Amino acid sequence: MPLFLQKKEMKQFLLLLCLLCSLAAGAQENIDTAVLGRIRAEEMTRSHIPEIAHDLLEVPGPRLTNSPGYKRAGEWVISALKGWGLTGAGFEAWGTFGKGWELEHSDIGVTYPYYQPIIGYPWAWTQGTDGPKTGVLVSILHANFNPDYINAHRAEIRNKFILLGDSVSLNPATVPFSTRLSDSELDTLKDTYIFSPAQEKQMMAMNKSVDSNFNDFQDAGALGVILRYKGVGGRDGTIFVMGVDEYKPGMRKGLPQISVAVEDFNKLRRMVAGKDSVQVTVNIATKFYSDDLKGYNVVGEIPGSDPKLKDQIVMIGAHLDAWHGATGATDNGAGCIVMLEVIRLMKALDLHPKRTIRIVLWSGEEQGLLGSTNYVKNHFGDQATMKLLPAQSQVSVYYNLDNGTGKIRGIWAQGDTAAKPVFEQWLAPLKDLGASAVTLHSTGSTDHVPFDAVGIPAFQFIQDPLEYETRTHHTTMDTYDHLNIPDLQQAAIVVASFVYNSAMRPGLMPRKPLPAPTENPFVN
Repeated sequence: MPLFLQKKEMKQFLLLLCLLCSLAAGAQENIDTAVLGRIRAEEMTRSHIPEIAHDLLEVPGPRLTNSPGYKRAGEWVISALKGWGLTGAGFEAWGTFGKGWELEHSDIGVTYPYYQPIIGYPWAWTQGTDGPKTGVLVSILHANFNPDYINAHRAEIRNKFILLGDSVSLNPATVPFSTRLSDSELDTLKDTYIFSPAQEKQMMAMNKSVDSNFNDFQDAGALGVILRYKGVGGRDGTIFVMGVDEYKPGMRKGLPQISVAVEDFNKLRRMVAGKDSVQVTVNIATKFYSDDLKGYNVVGEIPGSDPKLKDQIVMIGAHLDAWHGATGATDNGAGCIVMLEVIRLMKALDLHPKRTIRIVLWSGEEQGLLGSTNYVKNHFGDQATMKLLPAQSQVSVYYNLDNGTGKIRGIWAQGDTAAKPVFEQWLAPLKDLGASAVTLHSTGSTDHVPFDAVGIPAFQFIQDPLEYETRTHHTTMDTYDHLNIPDLQQAAIVVASFVYNSAMRPGLMPRKPLPAPTENPFVN
């Protein structure tokens, strides 16, 4: 081969190598380690998380959507955001939700063959009993929870309390409540909480069937329904408690429904199965609020400082609403606390992000992502039709936190292959804090989903489970004392780093192709 051809080929090779190096350099994120170090130092030495947690959880009380407690919590958040210097802090209506509700009194106990209190808690939006009501228990197993059985036993049901469900075994005491993710588990994460439209329709149909069966109980003259914990695992007086659909306009008034601890439920089942006559007295007082049926999120902004980028938005959020059995500490007070602390860090350090940072704390999440879905529809586009509004293109990214109090171990990339290497670079300085995993798998059932559904990059962080699913999720144990404060501090550092990096990078976060139209079955 002639020498000049070798030199020419070498020159082409060197030019190609330079091009590849240039492309690789272009893919590198410009990480301001000095600012990230300041974020870490501020959080580790002057964290406000314990104070925020107390003020958000214990001062307002339970935060059921449209309840007085939710409004008190929202007012405190707005005051805090204004105090930190945010603009536009306030309530924002997203559409019609329905009636508010508050529990004013509750007690339940066995009154025959002897007296003993029962650990129990009414479901949200349940009716009161109009004073103490006493009745004999009649047991109905899940296999008999159908219209034919109920109608055939109307005489036995009349003026009785229904003990609904089967006995359940407790998890052995040797099974730990709290766990952390191992490295091997992080490496093998799969999709979680992802439901197909067919599965969602099936769940909706099942809910309608259950509602119909409860109406049959009421028509048969039952006094109320006593339920147990959702499944194996509940123990030590823990009560799983959610709500009924009577917040919706036009819904009929239903029977009082009370969840009781599994130990009490099993005892009552054994007594009734043994042909003992068991009598209970229930006294529930509830209050409905119908003066304002709108649902409200809480919003606030740190305006961007760059004239060319300030109209672009980095969004963060968590759901402010919670079930009423406790103070919603891990679901999802923890996410709100972290996101509020992220905002405080930005202002305390006098950072000036190029893009606008917007925080939104959602309502109606527990009833089907209502606050976030309607917010996205009002501002960015309709996922059912994929008709997008101009502001959709201005949102760089949305970050969500809603899986308890455990530390952040990484992030679900939601199939966004272009975002994955960005996140990997951002996590590198945080590896010593335990956050390193980036998976292309997806997670669902929380407020990043409506953003993802209209093509906005939206992500949920991977968290250590701790005792979220075993003790606190939707239970009466979801209280301040089950928060892991050091883990929340770690989470605040990770989220603040991601938010700052997102607000300062030259371009918007990369986007996946637009998805096909989908529907949220809970939204009318």
